[in-house]
Amino acid sequence: MKVLVIGSGGREHAIIWKLSQSRVVDRIYCAPGNAGISEISECIEVESKNLSTFVDFVKYEWIDLTVVGPEEPLAKGIVDLFLKEGRKIIGPTKAGAQIEGSKVFAKEFMKRYKIPTANYQVFNSYTYAEEYIRLKGAPIVIKADGLAAGKGVFIAKTHDEAMDALKLIMKEKVFGPAGDRVVIEECLQGQEVSYLVFTDGKTIIPMVTSKDHKRLLDNDEGPNTGGMGTFSPNPIITPELEKEILETVIQPTIMGLRAEGIIYKGILYAGLMIVNGKPYVLEFNCRFGDPETQVILPRLETDIIDIFMSISEQRLSKVNVKWKDEASLCVILASHGYPGTYKKGIPISGLEMVKRLKDVMVFHSGTGFDEEGKIVTNGGRVLGITALGQDLKDARNKVYSAIELIHFDGMQYRKDIGLTV
Repeated sequence: MKVLVIGSGGREHAIIWKLSQSRVVDRIYCAPGNAGISEISECIEVESKNLSTFVDFVKYEWIDLTVVGPEEPLAKGIVDLFLKEGRKIIGPTKAGAQIEGSKVFAKEFMKRYKIPTANYQVFNSYTYAEEYIRLKGAPIVIKADGLAAGKGVFIAKTHDEAMDALKLIMKEKVFGPAGDRVVIEECLQGQEVSYLVFTDGKTIIPMVTSKDHKRLLDNDEGPNTGGMGTFSPNPIITPELEKEILETVIQPTIMGLRAEGIIYKGILYAGLMIVNGKPYVLEFNCRFGDPETQVILPRLETDIIDIFMSISEQRLSKVNVKWKDEASLCVILASHGYPGTYKKGIPISGLEMVKRLKDVMVFHSGTGFDEEGKIVTNGGRVLGITALGQDLKDARNKVYSAIELIHFDGMQYRKDIGLTV
């Protein structure tokens, strides 16, 4: 089989790493990929803004299956385009991807189907939004409606922080049209968890649980990021809580979409806040999480191509998905200045030494090559160091030991991943 993976981050590296272990996959392409991905896949440059060029490539190379990593192509309708041409692709249609592509759609959908979430209001007027914040006070959450690369959510602890966030989104338009509308919602206090499932629109198969750390600094301080570390399993999610998540969040979501004529096929990710033992949806994503994928897929025993093909052909109920008992943990190494401005092209050392370590994987997020062919930084989140262990403590020790071998100027990372739940 030939497989194309669309994307360039750690999530896509983890997907390709898992695909490379398949007994039936002969060749993997990635568009556009990164330095690490290029070691196990053929990286290609495709004009990503024109989705039809992906279709042309798939036809020309006789690709059997395409896997979409990031949310943007899904929100733009790449799945619809592929299905129209009779090509197999993993991910929801444009209508299904609204669950991530529009915070307003997601909140109104949850309200319709009584899916637990924070109380909210929607605004397309800066003046009315400003007045609402003044009335409600802080803490409060401000969200840009559209896609913002994981950076469009602001948890404001003070009135001034809330107003700054609103100005950034609606007046300064840092996220462009994604900030034409905002969702302003109550700030839920509890424990944040990630919950991902495979689904073919009928059958739902949960993935192993995980916990993401979005804040830049130790003790969950500093600005929100795309994710600074994660681990699996998440001990917060007991069998009883998992049952409740499936019954009150995941199943009503898939069934509700179906009721609206949307057969949701692919990965559904629920970002949840557990408040007094009950799950509330903070956000939905229509694809694998990053960095959650980097700890989930190393624990997957089943050939991932069997899962993907069964989703595509709507026969997921026939697949017996198995997971390893081991724990896994990932720490993100980021550029100095991230999540703000940062330099690119900084040499990275120590990667060859880490390759020799047992149970340790390095998933490249933002890397490239310099003129001499050496690996350099090419993004805010640069590398994800992941390890499998007998338990979280074992996995954590392996990861932080590996990190000591790696260096690039300005490298920053959290020291507390796996210490607190």
